Amino acid sequence: MVSREQVIEALKHVYDPEYKRPVTELNFIKDVMVKEGHVALTFVLTSDDETLKGQYRQDVQEALDNLGIKDVHIRFRLINDFEREEIQAGAGQGQKTAPKKGIPTHAPKPEQAPLLSSDSKLQFIAVASGKGGVGKSTVTVNLAVALARQGKKVGIIDADIYGFSVPDMMGIEERPELINKRIIPVERFGVKVISMGFFVEDNAPIIWRGPMLGKMLRNFFSEVDWGELDYMILDLPPGTGDVALDVHQMIPQSKELIVTTPHATAAFVAARAGAMALHTDHEIIGVVENMAYYVNKDGEKDYIFGRGGGAKLAEELHTDLIAQIPLGAPDNHISEPDFSPSVYKPDTETGKLYLQMADSIISKLG
Repeated sequence: MVSREQVIEALKHVYDPEYKRPVTELNFIKDVMVKEGHVALTFVLTSDDETLKGQYRQDVQEALDNLGIKDVHIRFRLINDFEREEIQAGAGQGQKTAPKKGIPTHAPKPEQAPLLSSDSKLQFIAVASGKGGVGKSTVTVNLAVALARQGKKVGIIDADIYGFSVPDMMGIEERPELINKRIIPVERFGVKVISMGFFVEDNAPIIWRGPMLGKMLRNFFSEVDWGELDYMILDLPPGTGDVALDVHQMIPQSKELIVTTPHATAAFVAARAGAMALHTDHEIIGVVENMAYYVNKDGEKDYIFGRGGGAKLAEELHTDLIAQIPLGAPDNHISEPDFSPSVYKPDTETGKLYLQMADSIISKLG
């Protein structure tokens, strides 16, 4: 099976005419996805020239023919100012490097991180649930993407350090880069992402105690160059453990979104996460009822997990039920340039529900 690394290696002979250097060296090849003989990638251009695009399509196809890849989908985008500045700076200082797998260990104290300053206008939203398996991370990534589609600058911290899943859900296969000793988050669907999954070997388990978890979270705030953001979404681990406590202590201004299913037991357990938020004076901006119903082949709603759990939980926590998301999965295919296993397209019914949720949150928080 062809790997992502083999694809990038095969493209090292494709040159950019402006910089006269390999596009791989310039980091112009991004979002490489390899599945079942299909390759999808993003190609950064220095100019929006159709002739240049055609030449690149031919060069990429010829390079990948040697790997037996016949189905290649390329999404072109123009280089941004930051990327151009980094190339110019790198000409005299060496090139960008990806951070080694391992954990940054020299983080400033949390109060030194500008993101956590009380003067920061950044809106923090912690997405929590009482138990696993309710689709909390799915809600996190789709809410973040929906906010980005509404023109907001959004970041995700995958704070579910034991059960990180955001990179896989968003179809991210690349790793962050290290520039001037600062970690640059991976960007996908207009959302900047950092996750423990970027720093461990091949889905290895994390065996840490509470203090190490808190240190990792601080590093995500202090050693990552997030740039300017409107919203930071934190995907918390299920329950009320050390990470949730650390987030509540580090970010007293954070708002909270509680995810549950309609099932009475799930809603009952989710109430604990909500009670913790209230106990620590964190505003709960709403409840999301995931897997609320299933749309059958006749277009009718089947309530296979029961009804009312989300509404009851919202009433108990004195907040609003801001969304009811149906049970299902995105109808995405690996051949699509923007393939992602878990992100809904904006024109689908579920995608529209997430856009409505984003609008509701924007109206509440600005």
